[in-house]
Amino acid sequence: MVSRSYSNLLDLASGQFPSICRGERRFPRVKTVAGVLSELDDETSNSVSSDAPSSITQERVIIVGNQLPLRVHHKSDDEKVGRYFSWDEDSLLLQLKDGLAEDVEIVYIGCLREQIDPSEQDSVAHTLFENFKCVPTFLPPELFTKFYHGFCKQHLWPLFHYMLPLSPDLGGRFDRSLWQAYVSVNKIFADKVMEVISPDDDYVWVHDYHLMVLPTFLRKRCNRVKLGFFLHSPFPSSEIYRTLPVRDEILKALLNSDLIGFHTFDYARHFLSCCSRMLGLSYQSKRGYIGLEYYGRTVSIKILPVGIHMGQLNSVMNLPETEVRVAELREQFKGQTVMLGVDDMDIFKGISLKLLAMEQLLLQHPDKRGTVVLVQIANPARGRGKDVQEVQSETSATAKRINATFGKPGYKPVILIDTPLQFYERIAYYVIAECCLVTAVRDGMNLIPYEYVISRQGNGKLDRALGLGPTVPKKSMLVVSEFIGCSPSLSGAVRVNPWNIDSVAEAMESGLTIPESEKQLRHEKHHRFVSTHDVAFWARSFLQDLERSCREHVKRRCWGIGFGLGFRVIALDPSFRKLSLEHIVSAYKRTTSRAILLDCDGTMMMQSSVSTNPDVEAVRVLNSLCRDPKNVVFVVSGRDRKRLTEWFSSCDNLGIAAEHGYFIRHNNDSEWETCKPLSNFDWKHVAEPVMQLYAETTDGSSIETKESALVWNYRDADRDFGSCQAKELQDHLESVLANEPVSVKSGQYIVEVKPQGINKGLVAERLFATMQQKGMLPDFVLCIGDDRSDEDMFEVISSARTTPSLSPVAEVFACTVGQKPSKAKYYVEDTSEILRMLEGLAAASELQATSNGYQAPKIGIIDQNF
Repeated sequence: MVSRSYSNLLDLASGQFPSICRGERRFPRVKTVAGVLSELDDETSNSVSSDAPSSITQERVIIVGNQLPLRVHHKSDDEKVGRYFSWDEDSLLLQLKDGLAEDVEIVYIGCLREQIDPSEQDSVAHTLFENFKCVPTFLPPELFTKFYHGFCKQHLWPLFHYMLPLSPDLGGRFDRSLWQAYVSVNKIFADKVMEVISPDDDYVWVHDYHLMVLPTFLRKRCNRVKLGFFLHSPFPSSEIYRTLPVRDEILKALLNSDLIGFHTFDYARHFLSCCSRMLGLSYQSKRGYIGLEYYGRTVSIKILPVGIHMGQLNSVMNLPETEVRVAELREQFKGQTVMLGVDDMDIFKGISLKLLAMEQLLLQHPDKRGTVVLVQIANPARGRGKDVQEVQSETSATAKRINATFGKPGYKPVILIDTPLQFYERIAYYVIAECCLVTAVRDGMNLIPYEYVISRQGNGKLDRALGLGPTVPKKSMLVVSEFIGCSPSLSGAVRVNPWNIDSVAEAMESGLTIPESEKQLRHEKHHRFVSTHDVAFWARSFLQDLERSCREHVKRRCWGIGFGLGFRVIALDPSFRKLSLEHIVSAYKRTTSRAILLDCDGTMMMQSSVSTNPDVEAVRVLNSLCRDPKNVVFVVSGRDRKRLTEWFSSCDNLGIAAEHGYFIRHNNDSEWETCKPLSNFDWKHVAEPVMQLYAETTDGSSIETKESALVWNYRDADRDFGSCQAKELQDHLESVLANEPVSVKSGQYIVEVKPQGINKGLVAERLFATMQQKGMLPDFVLCIGDDRSDEDMFEVISSARTTPSLSPVAEVFACTVGQKPSKAKYYVEDTSEILRMLEGLAAASELQATSNGYQAPKIGIIDQNF
């Protein structure tokens, strides 16, 4: 029987065992779902993960996209008669398989391009799986309309291309029913994945903005699913994205992936900025890889533009009809210079801006009239709506006006082709065009320039059609918008701001008049990049990084927490577990020499609390623990000793370590000591002016001056700017204090300068040494903290097990607050649980005191359900 770890213990207690997510390889009956599901009706699906990986006999990749890479054909007018399917050779999902090894099995999941009658869905599904390894997702027409033409095209597509719904005509207001349809469709896709997945073996690769919440539903059902996501559209800046009412839900869903891919660094940077500003997450770059720490999991970020399919392009270039069409076009445009534009007919492609630039070129350069032609191929629009109709009418009107103004018999300056072209015809236009223009105002990638470069490289057949010899150097010229994804990779192109009509016109003129040798050099550079960074390279690189990102899965224990789209998985070390009240109280009662070390902020009192003083109940519990003669209790804090003295003045026997252990006092009657000999603090005169400079230029930041340290705090500053300034400040301070005996450390929203070697771990070492000198070898150690500075204490007490500092049978409890990666072996959820646990220990002291004949102070009621 396969061993499983269940995240919902209530199901186990009630006997409701969740279904095992490892399914059989055969294809089950396809299910259809009608209507719209709410966001929370999937709560009965439980997270399941295996304790150990299965042996991999054959790798398999499940590729999930909005549409299957299939074409539907009909032998007759009757759609139900003679229907058959074939691969769509133009589909990126099909092309990427060239980057995978031959023995890797690929399963596709997505929708078909046409509706299938419910009575035929089972037979169609069986046929597609048997013949193509495709799992169709059948969506009811009404649901599909709300999902695709509604939420995807009315909300996500415009917003991701920087169009805000400022009025009902611009994309429309947010519609909650469309969002619910989007969530419902993503759930249906998740059901399809679960029908075929073997979670221990398979990799899942989800594509594009249509399925951005799918990672949550998959992670919820299989905690260790190996999941990658690639966004093929732009990702907007945080100022644009934050207007989306469901912004947090989508971000959190994407973070349930193991690897998230983007075409450019700009798109990745915007995503990381949104995670920082809206979720408070920070990223790190290690050895060339960018990663986000999210509840113990590292979500990797991949930046790699997609490429073209070289094999398909070369095969079409070798077709006889391509050669014939090139010869026809050469004759048609004899004596003229052709500039080419190839775009979809939508509002973001900037077709009208390109035509206006052509008009400006002919106005400013009369010599170009009659000799320069702009061929604009306008592919049919993928969407529908009023905006598409407006673009079509504007494009047609502008082209007619230019032709009426500058045209003459035998010459049309603008040739608008708005009917579908075969791929070979498009390549023929690439081959005869001297310059290719892409002036999109926003585009995720755009592979037109790549196709143009390879087409201009040509082959022997096309060279003959052009009348070129085999030794003639190849050349090409590109004018591209700086707002498209391929622009950064085409360093030899003329980059333009498409909104600046004059600038585009100048670039067009430059592209025509630039020396031939320069065109050849630029072409060689582009051809070298495009031919080596094809779609196979892109797919292979992404899947290699996905495999690397998933290697730690089997080494972690996983828990699923949260509801609805707030679900996430916490991945922790196998030995990391929750500290139960019964366990620690039992150990507490058995021991006679106890050391208790407690952090203050975030442990004894909440970080987000408006009040900066510790709770009265917390002070009372501490006092009770201190009065037990078997206990030595220390509060270890980064706060200054004056404030800590005020807060805990009523605790006579409480030890206090201030400023991360630089100052120590064993009780109220003892004097303050230093962990290290008194330092020379002249370095403050150097560090403070530097910090002051950054405080003045970073709104919301401040400086905290301690006796032994200086702290620059930017908790209330802008997240991105504060983080940037913190890195600069740390570098600046490390430079000016290089010869001083201090260390510069960055923490959560702080940069701190303090004497070298000072950390909370010194307090634990000193406490153990003092107790050992007094003959009190600790047999019980409890240490609780919540942030990075407390990790030094955890490390010291964990390593002390093997030293004479502790009793050989000592019970050691290093405990952090919250489930997160830590050197501690235990965790508690929050401050309230810590107080209930300390109450339990104090109650145990009271019971022991009563039985031994002395009276300990009474404390509050203990929650027995803790």
